[in-house]
Amino acid sequence: MAIESLSPAACTTIEEVGSTGVGALTIVFLVLAVSTIVFIARSSSAKETKQYYFCSIYICAFSTLAYFAMLSGQGWTAVAGCRQFFYVRYVDYAITLPLIILQLGLIAGAETSIIAATIGAEILYVATFYFASVSVVTTVKWFWFVIGAIALVCVLVSISKNMRESAVTRGGDVASLYGQLATIVTVAFIFYPMVWLFSEGFASFSVSFEVCGYAILDTVAKVIFCFIVMSGNDVLATAPNSTDKEYV
Repeated sequence: MAIESLSPAACTTIEEVGSTGVGALTIVFLVLAVSTIVFIARSSSAKETKQYYFCSIYICAFSTLAYFAMLSGQGWTAVAGCRQFFYVRYVDYAITLPLIILQLGLIAGAETSIIAATIGAEILYVATFYFASVSVVTTVKWFWFVIGAIALVCVLVSISKNMRESAVTRGGDVASLYGQLATIVTVAFIFYPMVWLFSEGFASFSVSFEVCGYAILDTVAKVIFCFIVMSGNDVLATAPNSTDKEYV
């Protein structure tokens, strides 16, 4: 019995991003670029909180490069169904999503092992969803998807439980700030695979709709997230470390 395949005949035309998608790419590129400049400028006056600014700078800077590449017609290939696939997005996510986890871990004051394990699961999620996106065999495609979904659940559990417990030990203000950030990240991380399902997964969304969906999520998970971190600068500067405990 032949394995069911998504591999199409040679493409005569490719479904590419339309004007709406290009508009979304342009807007988010500009927002990310301006945000990067703002964080660089603000980092010069930061003292105890420089590490948070550095994370925000690189989160927005790498995404700015990815969006510029997509706007320039780079970083894509045609996949099954003769559909445009922006693989540069996964290069971006392999760097920026772990940085978001690192940012959360630093704010929570979580143990290094917890942060590292969560970042590892996040990278696994990104890698498996990339492989699912480029798979031409149906069973293989959904096998990768299931592995990625499991990895993502591990990430969300760590954010909502392990890191949150560490944030509580740093005090109410930090716990409140972490709660806001964790909620934003959790919601965004849940919607990323939902957009994937109807774009790279079932190909129900047009490429432009897909691009717009990811653009909204990137704005929330990166730009809004980083600006909330910046707004909590005073709280983070005065908060005790979770590792500052008395032993008897």
